[in-house]
Amino acid sequence: MKLPPLNPLRVFESASHTLSFTQTARELHVTTGAVSRQIRVLEEFLGMRLFERASGEVRLTPAGREYRDDLSGAFERISQATTKALSRNRDKPLHVWCQMTFAMRWLLPRMAEFHARHPDRDAVFTTSLKQLDNLSDADVAICIGHGDWPGVIAHRLVDIELLPVCSPALLAGPVPLREPADLARHTLLQSSARPDYWGRWLDAHGVEGVDPAHGLTFENVTLAYQAALQGMGVAMGQYALVAEDLAAGRLVAPFAGRLVLDSAFYLVYPERLQNDAHVRDFRDWVMAQARAD
Repeated sequence: MKLPPLNPLRVFESASHTLSFTQTARELHVTTGAVSRQIRVLEEFLGMRLFERASGEVRLTPAGREYRDDLSGAFERISQATTKALSRNRDKPLHVWCQMTFAMRWLLPRMAEFHARHPDRDAVFTTSLKQLDNLSDADVAICIGHGDWPGVIAHRLVDIELLPVCSPALLAGPVPLREPADLARHTLLQSSARPDYWGRWLDAHGVEGVDPAHGLTFENVTLAYQAALQGMGVAMGQYALVAEDLAAGRLVAPFAGRLVLDSAFYLVYPERLQNDAHVRDFRDWVMAQARAD
């Protein structure tokens, strides 16, 4: 298959219709000199003159006119094939996998804005209480880790900052909750998916006499937060997931100390999809949301 250099061919296609190197340069966002050089490269490759240059004007030579006419069908087929491919890609829904609590408390409350920006873009959401094993069934995922998954591109999205939270009613109740040691007289609420969070926070703040395994354990963090909202005890919160409740006063943080973990929520997607328009739009939007926080 004998193919000419493609960039000079693109320049020739434009110049053969404008018959102006200056206008072609504006259309392609290059200099007029660059247009002239690309045309010269194509002429040297073909071994014939494509344009006549005289008195500041350019005209197609007979050979150039014939070459343009022969190529017009090929360019039309390229345009049709590209339009078809883009249409097929737009029609394909974006598959998003997300851990359940993050989806419910962080992602979904923000999705109305994404849908408003991309009303014609369909998306399929899958949530789970477990960690994602692979991306075979998802285009993008939001999961906890250290960003070192093989074969994927990972963007650190939201840090995990641990802090105890409870309802204002519990804080104002008869059992004091003024310092971490007071937790020994309260019910600790935690998730079986993150059983080490209470122990890590207590160790980091030098709290003794509090059993991190004592209290109520729920299948997921969402249930633990709901129990805290109902005044059943003190939950170990992840700041990004309880920030709205804290701002609204539905939950309060009785102690100032937080613990920032080395793991975080990451947005990940396969390397092969890094130039996919759906993935790019979702990535840019969700990272802007994280930066705004």
